[in-house]
Amino acid sequence: MEGARKYDLEDRLVKFVFVVLEVCDLLPNSKAGQNLEHQVSKSGTAPALQYGEVQAAESRNDFIHKMKTLLKELCESKITLRIIGEKPLVVNEKVDYALKECNELIGIFTASIQTAKRNKM
Repeated sequence: MEGARKYDLEDRLVKFVFVVLEVCDLLPNSKAGQNLEHQVSKSGTAPALQYGEVQAAESRNDFIHKMKTLLKELCESKITLRIIGEKPLVVNEKVDYALKECNELIGIFTASIQTAKRNKM
């Protein structure tokens, strides 16, 4: 089938943003909840936005650098989601789903960076 892809990373990243923002809406209006909401809303939305920069990379080195920046945001999101789930500030399947998806995205982008580095040589 023409144009069909197994998965679209941009779509996955945008859907990840949606679930992160849903988690944010579930957080309590406490100081801890507000702090973590601010943190995860920033780090959880950044990868989708940075993916646009990745797609416009000017060189292989620029591509790798932008991918690493995106990966850092995913790693930050993972830790924040763990804190939200383990505290627990929110008991909801959306937190578990967001953490699972974040881990999968980290794996995908880690492998992509490794491939780009190998192909650079």
